[in-house]
Amino acid sequence: MNETKGKTSMGLEPNVAGLLCYAVGWITGIIFLIMEKENHFVRFHAFQSIVVFGAITVVSIILSFVPIIGWTLGWLIGMGAFILWIILMLKAYQGIQWKLPVAGDFAEKQVAKS
Repeated sequence: MNETKGKTSMGLEPNVAGLLCYAVGWITGIIFLIMEKENHFVRFHAFQSIVVFGAITVVSIILSFVPIIGWTLGWLIGMGAFILWIILMLKAYQGIQWKLPVAGDFAEKQVAKS
């Protein structure tokens, strides 16, 4: 069954729901993970969003306590995260289950369990 065709259990197109999983980082990932029970495409993107942007948030918070070097690294990570955010939203909207190393593997395993 093609998970990017038809509607999700929430009534959205899967590619739109996949994009929205990344819209506000891990927060929308959690929301879509809770609300979407059936569509594996959307659940994959929700899990990947939680893992990727959750990790970036934690690292950024830690680096914010380290003067100069931490702030600089935090800024660079933030710029990289912004670019990654755009790419992930575009890929999801295109209906592509674009899997990042580690986070994508974790997301795939979690979706397979459900």
